[in-house]
Amino acid sequence: MWNAMKGRSAGLALAIAVVLPVTGGPAFAAPAAPSESPGADDPGATLLPPLPLRLGAGNPCTGASEQTATGAAWSQTALGLSRAQRISRGAGVTVAVVDTGVASGVSSLSGRVQAVGGAGADCVGHGTFAAGLIAAAPEKGSGITGIAPQAQILALSATDDRGVPSTERVAAAIRTAADRGAQVIYVGQTLRTGKAELTAAVAHATRRDALVVAPAAPDAVPLAEQGPNGEMPEGPYWPAAAPGALAVVDFGPGGVRQKNAPPAHEPDLSAPGSAMVSVGPKGSGHYIGSGASLAAAGVAGTAALVRAYHPDLTAAEVTRRLLDTAYPSDIPRLDPYAALSLVQDRTTAPAQSPAPAQMPPPTDPTPHNRSLTIAAVGLAVVLLLAALAAVIPRGRSRNWRPPTAF
Repeated sequence: MWNAMKGRSAGLALAIAVVLPVTGGPAFAAPAAPSESPGADDPGATLLPPLPLRLGAGNPCTGASEQTATGAAWSQTALGLSRAQRISRGAGVTVAVVDTGVASGVSSLSGRVQAVGGAGADCVGHGTFAAGLIAAAPEKGSGITGIAPQAQILALSATDDRGVPSTERVAAAIRTAADRGAQVIYVGQTLRTGKAELTAAVAHATRRDALVVAPAAPDAVPLAEQGPNGEMPEGPYWPAAAPGALAVVDFGPGGVRQKNAPPAHEPDLSAPGSAMVSVGPKGSGHYIGSGASLAAAGVAGTAALVRAYHPDLTAAEVTRRLLDTAYPSDIPRLDPYAALSLVQDRTTAPAQSPAPAQMPPPTDPTPHNRSLTIAAVGLAVVLLLAALAAVIPRGRSRNWRPPTAF
């Protein structure tokens, strides 16, 4: 176990220094510190186009990126995906993406996306980006891959075409995903209201053995929702705060969150979420994005790996396995390889305290008295027989006769 922990630490240290080349410009380097975004003035660094979170009124839909990342992302190295994917690639598992939709025609997801209603269109691009983090297959000329590149994607829309979510849409999408047999349900949005509806939706999914994974913090907070001095709200955020949901927060290449990231509310697990690279809604190029929603996508992909490799596990058992095998930290860190490879005893009962010592009950005197009575009667019979044995022979010698009746 210690060697595994050292290997995970070495993987994270190596990930910090990974350089991610892109076509269409100079090499793109992962940021030296997660609290800073790579800038155009960084020596030898070129930004991939940033992933939009929402679109303003009248803004056009997100277009194709002209840059393609040819190397592996730091997050792939930090998570040890090359080892984990030798064990499982998520085949046979359906992951629902409850977000802005998943664009049809994305080559790295080709043949593995089923859209419900209008969720086959993604004007914003966030849902497509998350689906790529979960399940994009590697393509020629690029080192970018999703965590579970053989998983199926069920796309459901939880927002309008600008990327604004609503309680009703998110709750309905979670229920629909569970009813359609999704084993893992990724929710890419956070809501500060809708506790009752979203708690009920997560409970509905749990009853159908689906694992709901959601961000424990928003990726960004609009100015209108901040305090007068820029104070950030602290949650709770739904559906992540609902019982049964797995709440996820992000960290960057240096092991900490980005500077000024919105506070997370009671996260269960942490995963890479800063400077993440994935596909866009059009073309074969890549985008870059950061936030807890992208960390949650990584956890959803890992849950798909586990459910494919351990199909006998329930959703609750998969959650327990992800948490129990996570790298120890203030917030446990996702470890896909450990979640797949470590052997756990499902039959082991929790340790119980020994029962308190008890004095034996007082002895019932009745059986003891009964024994004495029987012994006394027996002794009397023996004495009587002994007396008869002595008297009768003597009487015979004197010619005793029994008395006669008159």
